[in-house]
Amino acid sequence: MSSQTSECGCDSTAHNLMTIDEANVIINESINKIISLEIVAIRDSLNRILASDIISKINVPSDINSAMDGYAIKYNDLVENSITKLKIVGTSFAGKPWHGKLNCGETIRIMTGAVLPGTADSVIMQEHVNRNDDYITIEGCHKKSQNVRGIGEDVNVGDVILKKGKLIRPAEMGLLASMGISEIKVMQKLRVAFFSTGDELQPLESTLSSGQIYDSNRYSLFGMLSRLGVELIDLGVIKDDKELIRQTFISAAECADVVITSGGVSVGDADYVKEILDEQGTITFWKLAIKPGKPLAFGKMNQSLFFGLPGNPVSVMATFYMIVQPALLTMMGHQNTQVFTVQARVLSDIKKRPGRLEFQRGILQQEKGQPLTVNSTGGQGSHMMTSMSNANCFIVLEQDNDGVKKGEMVNIILFDGFM
Repeated sequence: MSSQTSECGCDSTAHNLMTIDEANVIINESINKIISLEIVAIRDSLNRILASDIISKINVPSDINSAMDGYAIKYNDLVENSITKLKIVGTSFAGKPWHGKLNCGETIRIMTGAVLPGTADSVIMQEHVNRNDDYITIEGCHKKSQNVRGIGEDVNVGDVILKKGKLIRPAEMGLLASMGISEIKVMQKLRVAFFSTGDELQPLESTLSSGQIYDSNRYSLFGMLSRLGVELIDLGVIKDDKELIRQTFISAAECADVVITSGGVSVGDADYVKEILDEQGTITFWKLAIKPGKPLAFGKMNQSLFFGLPGNPVSVMATFYMIVQPALLTMMGHQNTQVFTVQARVLSDIKKRPGRLEFQRGILQQEKGQPLTVNSTGGQGSHMMTSMSNANCFIVLEQDNDGVKKGEMVNIILFDGFM
């Protein structure tokens, strides 16, 4: 949407703030990738990052075998434009092959995955034959080598089947098992310490007094970090006590590769995080031209990276997904940290003031045969966690955008695209 908003309609608080692209460049320049490795069993490899290329020592398949339940034949036995009659002389099962060779006019019953006998070169699906006692008849058009899997059709000896930096998912676990590989080298788990700050934060199941809230951010962080397969160091809730926060930071930096906090990075009288980081380490930036999540701090303590996330729960999740997670994946040696966007047609007007890149919560949907559409979840307050629960995507509105009209195309980032 072209901007017709007067200067006073802009987000004046975004003036001279760092963009997310500038922030990501700074973060990437500060990252030291993990170099320590460990060997794990395949069953323990889910969500780990591969530390070296995997080269196949076998062919897959290792034998010529059938892709269907049916009958193995010699293609030249088929009579063109006529009915072919063949005698059944045996059966080949997966793992229990028939060891003979087909003579002219002969066939064997064969199961999916079973080895083809010598001289056989094609398989006719059982649905395409008529059987009468020990004979079958075949008619119709067929192709040589149909329904046959060749040696090495999937993988050949010497192929690099998985490259260093690959995330191990269920498919990779199955692929490794099909190679007969029981253990692999993976990157050592990234150690991430996290805690919340604030006198108002109370444990779950406690009774809240006026002005108090439950500590929800730590649970969102726990969930997002758990999906990355990192080693979690949960330091709990730290009260607004300057010395206590200082000691927690010092302890966290000694035991973790990354320290993440939520709350305490704005400019309130009790917001000590930035002040302590200025004392104990370095703060590279602490405000970004994004919404939600403007008060985000980044720096280092000793060799540990520090991310100080905002206190509002939606801001925590948005900044984690868009800034922290790509950095963690890079540190872990992940080969692909790109965040993918797709386009969808918006179903209602969306309000926005120019000045900051916005990640609004949306609901992406698609009716059969129709293009993707997206609708806002409604209220976009950074305290409204129901909007995150109801959403399945971020609607991405660029920094100079001043709103979107119904029917226009917008960029979206699917939540399912995250780990």
